[in-house]
Amino acid sequence: MVDRYDVAIAGAGPAGAQCARDLATRDYDVVVLETESEDEFPRQSNKSTAGTFPSMMSSFGIPDDVVMSYTDDVVLESPNEYYESYQPGAVLEFAEFKQFLVADGRDNGAEYRFDARVSRPILDDDGVIEGVRYNGDEAVYADIVIDATGPAAPIASALDVVDLERENQAIGIEYEMEGVEMNHPDYADLRRAMMLRLDHNIAPGGYSWIFATGEDTAKVGICYIQNDRHREFAETGKTVDGYLDDWIDRDPRFAEAEQIDETVHRGSAHIQRPEQMYTDRFLAVGDTVPSIDPLWGEGIHKGMKSARAAAATVDRCLTDSERRIDAESLAVYETLWHRDVAPRAESRLTLTELLYLAPNERYDRLMRDLQETDDDILAKANRGEKAGMARLLHLDDVPLLAKYARERFGI
Repeated sequence: MVDRYDVAIAGAGPAGAQCARDLATRDYDVVVLETESEDEFPRQSNKSTAGTFPSMMSSFGIPDDVVMSYTDDVVLESPNEYYESYQPGAVLEFAEFKQFLVADGRDNGAEYRFDARVSRPILDDDGVIEGVRYNGDEAVYADIVIDATGPAAPIASALDVVDLERENQAIGIEYEMEGVEMNHPDYADLRRAMMLRLDHNIAPGGYSWIFATGEDTAKVGICYIQNDRHREFAETGKTVDGYLDDWIDRDPRFAEAEQIDETVHRGSAHIQRPEQMYTDRFLAVGDTVPSIDPLWGEGIHKGMKSARAAAATVDRCLTDSERRIDAESLAVYETLWHRDVAPRAESRLTLTELLYLAPNERYDRLMRDLQETDDDILAKANRGEKAGMARLLHLDDVPLLAKYARERFGI
């Protein structure tokens, strides 16, 4: 007997599980294949800071009981300055959030197979995907296959749909901590805030963060991107763990802090321009197709949006009288992705690359510029609107722009 479904999804992260939720509510036969065991899920994949905004919660029906803490502000820090912006948010208990998505999908009819490591696509005589292999030679066949495995991307890579560039990979680590002085007199009040810090002395080529989860508890982490700035300033042989431990040792806010239950979250992503994200009978979602907000990151929301765009595309194709599932028919997904998931993707990524290329003193000036403008300028810049980005540039940024052009275009 052949296992055959309308849709097979590899990966039960936020993108894969949300895609399964959406398709199951439309009564499609959906199976999700997840590498981890159900008893421990999510263990290896419990890696996110899980900071998000109310728009995600309401758009996707996420319940309050998976929220660790609601926040009122976003704080940006540089080595010597900071900027506060009123922007309500939520820090999720990531494991419970992912478990909710799985349970809700199951309630609507989605099938889940845990301990199922997807290894490669199954191709027909014309070289078109018709299913996937997992756990060796076990097989699932489907009209449409969706890769939601993130940077691993075993199916998308085998189909030559995406090429994730390891030289621009983001590496992150996070602790959950207690005893953090969230209202230290030398810093902004972080008791109800999500804070991102731009400081190459802490995270060369990246950023660090403190996300409040209580009066003296927080998620604390760093991420660096293996870019030219990291290669320029990184200490030889120093790991991401070493950078985080050094920051905790030096920052007075952690003087009395301790790690909770030795909890560690690890993750990786790729910072690059989106490539093709579909082919015949196949779609890639979530971090398999990299997207990022320049300032907030917000990978969860982006992944969920890509899942919804993929589900809408599948529904459109499978309800067609001829069930067209060729690349031309699935191309609507790319249109939806650029419209709803990451509009202005090119300019947003340019801002991201410029941001992490800038030196520390430029970060201080950015904070002062933000203090003299309004939140709307920051929001416009983060959305990749050129007018907002221009307001934050100066004539003496020309050398920085020239350096970026040389690295980006080889000129």
